[in-house]
Amino acid sequence: MKITEQIKQPIAYEMDLFEQKFQLAMSSKVALLNRITHYIVNRKGKQMRPMFVFLVAKMLNNGEVSERTYRGASVIELIHTATLVHDDVVDDSNRRRGFFSINALWKNKIAVLIGDYLLS
Repeated sequence: MKITEQIKQPIAYEMDLFEQKFQLAMSSKVALLNRITHYIVNRKGKQMRPMFVFLVAKMLNNGEVSERTYRGASVIELIHTATLVHDDVVDDSNRRRGFFSINALWKNKIAVLIGDYLLS
């Protein structure tokens, strides 16, 4: 078993619920925005930051995870994702985690705006 899977075991339920909530937070009524954020969500990384948020929350709150914890984990993941999108623009990178980067598919202007949207 990989180390990330071991870390995730005690918070598997919370991570599943987080993924649903995060996907909802990323959705938009603007078609292009929704298409791009859907692309981002479906190519997620290890999500170590939310995992650490949930592990610490469970340790400090007698095993309980509140709605505020989910919001906090979402904010951290949104900031991280935005910095990756912006980083790909700055580095002129066409790949992220083995997939095309946002700027490779939709050009730099759109990528910068997506990064800004995620930060907002």
